[in-house]
Amino acid sequence: MTETDLPERANGTGKSAPIVPVTSVAGRTLMLLVTIMTFLSCLTVGSVVLIQKSAVGWSADVGREVTIELRQIPGEVMESNVRTAIALAESVPGVGRARALSQEEIKSLLAPWLGQGLDLENLKLPQLIVVEIAEPKQLDLSLLNKTISTVPGASLDTHAAWRRQLNVMAGTIIVSGLLVLGLILFATILAVVFATRGTMASSREIVDVLHFIGASNRFIADEFQHRFLTIGMTGGLIGGLMALAFFFAAGLVVSTVLPSESSAQFGALFGRFALGLDGIVAILFIVPVVGALTALTSRMTVRRFLSQIIS
Repeated sequence: MTETDLPERANGTGKSAPIVPVTSVAGRTLMLLVTIMTFLSCLTVGSVVLIQKSAVGWSADVGREVTIELRQIPGEVMESNVRTAIALAESVPGVGRARALSQEEIKSLLAPWLGQGLDLENLKLPQLIVVEIAEPKQLDLSLLNKTISTVPGASLDTHAAWRRQLNVMAGTIIVSGLLVLGLILFATILAVVFATRGTMASSREIVDVLHFIGASNRFIADEFQHRFLTIGMTGGLIGGLMALAFFFAAGLVVSTVLPSESSAQFGALFGRFALGLDGIVAILFIVPVVGALTALTSRMTVRRFLSQIIS
């Protein structure tokens, strides 16, 4: 008699039942745990994708512009220096357009730190000129800096320090998110190990009978692996769909429910708070990963358990 001919247990209705119980309390609990762990894993992956996309957008936005600061110098006419700086900046290859910020725009830039209703008349603030970069590959920042320095009180800010800080912050968040994802998956593996050993212990008599009639450890491990793969894939799919629903609902709340000020702050941090195709693919990729981890962990646990009881 081969292993494929081994009889399955009767379930009381005249039909055969699988060796590993399908709807046991331990199985339902494990599926709930896998669902929760997958949901948390997908939230972590989705957040990492959002932060990564936002960081790329931040860096690109900052890299498309440089700023000229014109300090007020006694004896110099600010309006004349502004026109000169704009003309010199636009003459440099790679520069698209340069424009001076109005007083209202400068007030809006300072409002988050100094508050609303500012009186800038008594403050000797520098005049800011935004220089848009049309061709980054053609632009020579050293040439632009040298050209601008001929204007009294003018200096060039390339925003390089901000870009470095943004990249470091985004990299730290992404690495932290991946570490959290690793811890969640490790906790899932531990849960599967304990659930498998509990199921093996409760099915000890069945395992002994299977050994008695000639079933190999591989056959028994295959049965457990198939059952736990089903649990892992089902729980993973539910958790993944819940995570997608969460991001969809969160994006809907940010765009339609929150006040415009709060929505703008979320937009500055996470863009449109939309995962995009890459984010959805990353979340759906977690589902088979969780299912495979659950199945492989159960198989390894079963084979180790069987080797211990046989020896």
